[in-house]
Order: sequence, then structure tokens, then C-alpha cells
Amino acid sequence: MKTRNLMSITAIGLLSCFACGQNTSKTQEKQQFKTQNIMDLSKITDPSVQMAIEALQTGNKTWYGFFTEDPVMTDDGNPVDFKSFFANALGSELFISIDRVENDGKDIYGNFKAGKWGTFPVFFKFHKNKDGQFDRLDIGQNR
Repeated sequence: MKTRNLMSITAIGLLSCFACGQNTSKTQEKQQFKTQNIMDLSKITDPSVQMAIEALQTGNKTWYGFFTEDPVMTDDGNPVDFKSFFANALGSELFISIDRVENDGKDIYGNFKAGKWGTFPVFFKFHKNKDGQFDRLDIGQNR
């Protein structure tokens, strides 16, 4: 009986050692990937645009709060429904680089990962109303 208890305690102790010694490199890799995925947005000089792009980059629904209730939106010059567009894009599409910023920080140019459409150079042009909210967003391929 004592031998059986001793063997059980030894087995539990060994299993605990194995569990504690597990390789955490996969967890570390995921954390490192997240860190590497964070882009420097300091090029964006308009604070509202910078915060909106940060929300876009992280798929955060605070993105919508930077805009009026029903903002005008165009994609390559064609009118699109802002809410429908970002219902699909938010959380799966993002800038992978910001190459140029113009118009006092309201026009952003860079490479964009657009889900199933691939990665290509784009522009995002934010338009503010008198209250400081965006009432228009023009996006498109930067040719």
C-alpha cells in the first residue's frame, strides 16, 4: 500500500514537472507577432485621424464614433454605404504601411491589406465637419 501511494505521488510530481517545463515559445511568438503588427502612426499629424486609423488597425468599433451618423463614402469614386462597407472590413482589413500623409494629416497613403482582394497602395481622405467629426471618407487605389 505504501509503495502504491509512493508511486502515485512520484507520478504526480513528475507530471507536474513536465507541465511546468512546457515550451512557451508559441505563446511568445504570438505576443511578438502582435507587437510587430503595431505600426507607428506618428506620421499622421491630425489627432482625430490618427486615433481613427488606430481603431481601424485594431478592428475596434470605436472607429464608428469618429464619424457622423451617416457619412458620405466613396471607393474609387463610387458611392458606397459606409456602415455596410466597414461591417465587412473592420477587423480584417488594415494598413500595412503608411507611406505619405498630406492635407494637414487628413489624407493617408500607404499599402493596405484588403482581405480577399489582396494588398495594394491606397488612399484614405478624411473630411471633417465644423464639429470635428468626419462626415466624408474617400478611399481608393493610389495609382
